Amino acid sequence: MTSFSDGMSDRFLMFVVNLIKLERKICKTYAGRHIYGQLFRSGTSAGANYEEARAGESTADFIHKMQIVLKELRESHFWIRLIYAAKLVPPEDETLILILRESKELANITAKSVVTAKSKMVKNLGKT
Repeated sequence: MTSFSDGMSDRFLMFVVNLIKLERKICKTYAGRHIYGQLFRSGTSAGANYEEARAGESTADFIHKMQIVLKELRESHFWIRLIYAAKLVPPEDETLILILRESKELANITAKSVVTAKSKMVKNLGKT
């Protein structure tokens, strides 16, 4: 049985795999190369920081790292939306549609995880 965090780790990994698939479609122009570079940095950073968060030394450390994950996911989502809006890749491209949806879902899940962890931390502080 796979844990929730293992499943999320797999989703982050596949998110980056799909970003890599987008490279050859978008890097044909200066704008495409620039935007892809920004997207690649933020997208890979989100996954790497998620792995760091899983190994957080404390609840506060976990929250801090997950907030970084969320920041990187929001940036990634911006670049993906820009690619879509500027039609740097055909809007019906399956990979583009997939990463657009996945970036939003991962951001929503991450945001909820931060809220939940903060809530638990506040409850635990009240017990001492």
